[in-house]
Amino acid sequence: MTTKRVGFVGLGLMGAPMASNLATAGWTVTAWNRSDAAFEALPGIDRAASVAALRDEGAIIFMLPDLPYIEEAAADLLDAWRGSAPRPGTAVVVMSSVSPTGVQRFGELVDQASGGNAIVVDAPVSGGTAGAKSGTLAIMVGADEGRFEQLEPLFQAMGTTVRRMGPLGSGSLAKACNQLIVGTTTAALAEAAELAERSGMDVQALFEVLSGGLAGSRVLDNVGPRLAAKDYAPTGPAKFMHKDLGFVLASAEAAGSATPMASAALALYAELKRQGLGDQDLAVVRQAIANLGRTPAAATSTST
Repeated sequence: MTTKRVGFVGLGLMGAPMASNLATAGWTVTAWNRSDAAFEALPGIDRAASVAALRDEGAIIFMLPDLPYIEEAAADLLDAWRGSAPRPGTAVVVMSSVSPTGVQRFGELVDQASGGNAIVVDAPVSGGTAGAKSGTLAIMVGADEGRFEQLEPLFQAMGTTVRRMGPLGSGSLAKACNQLIVGTTTAALAEAAELAERSGMDVQALFEVLSGGLAGSRVLDNVGPRLAAKDYAPTGPAKFMHKDLGFVLASAEAAGSATPMASAALALYAELKRQGLGDQDLAVVRQAIANLGRTPAAATSTST
């Protein structure tokens, strides 16, 4: 990119620290957010009156919960571009976790509205709020090589592992694979925690010994303490995992790939939402599993 200017839409749990890291790295960030409060904790970030007011930025990042939110927020922007096309090479960067096929359709919509002058790049992230705050996110990019090279300095200001995965939609497919691993691993750890505690074992001690063996993982390191402490204060709502696993199954169906683990996890996270736990942290899957279990007394009476 020739100038270090960027528009940013969505200053939530992830978006706010990402935008802040861009500003710290010397980017001029102009942002739009539905609520006013987000700007109070973000000095150095200019506020846009509307998403359409970002129309002249060379790159506009969207960090909203899902593609329908992005399409709604971008409607005025696309209308503005239909009236007067943006400069050639404008990038609409979708950093949310969205459907791989859905983001491709969104790319077609942006292309038509901009007269071919704007292109969509999908660049979802992994690392949670901790990675967003520290600027150590993993960023999975779907774009052609030339556009990726142009945007790489922007991504490097927010993450430490930045990879081009292929054309538009590839970043979102990589994120779906990431969520398959994170979602099923978290569920397995939660199941192990419940089994251990109900059997009289200290869950923290269990996780400490597991971390030194083959079961050790970044998921265990990051989510394990919250699972052990039953700390479900949201760092990212658990309901989003259900959404992301839906993308896994849709992509697998298109590719003809079997998904026994993803299918089981999707059912579990659907149950979590039915229990009204979806707004809590991903670790709350332990509570969902606990709610499905029986008390030891009930289990004993049933077996006799």
